Amino acid sequence: MDLSGKNVAILAAEFNTKLVTAMIEAASDEITQSGSTVADVVRVPGAYELPLLADALLERDDVDALVVLGYIERGETLHGEVMGHVVHAALVDLQLEHRKPMGLGIIGPGATPEQAETRKLDYARAAARAALKNCALLAEH
Repeated sequence: MDLSGKNVAILAAEFNTKLVTAMIEAASDEITQSGSTVADVVRVPGAYELPLLADALLERDDVDALVVLGYIERGETLHGEVMGHVVHAALVDLQLEHRKPMGLGIIGPGATPEQAETRKLDYARAAARAALKNCALLAEH
């Protein structure tokens, strides 16, 4: 399956900057190693702000797919869990509305900092591969 030649945007939350920056680097590496291009990297304040910018990026003609990265940590209340459900649902709806693949690399909700640290690179790379693979699959079908 050819995963090259695609323009992939990366959208990431600024919250937990150090962790998410490492995720951006891993996703970018995965995209470029596949022979595709990172069309843009956009940072938003937090996970709640991801859907609005995801919509704007998916509208662009120069974006074939989107990789969304972030971390919704475990808190003392259910705020993160509720936010995670809302954000995930909105992102799935946008992917279907725009008919462009999205790789979801959001750790959590409910992950501890230790869990996030362990998962960050694998989640980012898997999200990039998923977006690219779905681009290829959509082209075939």
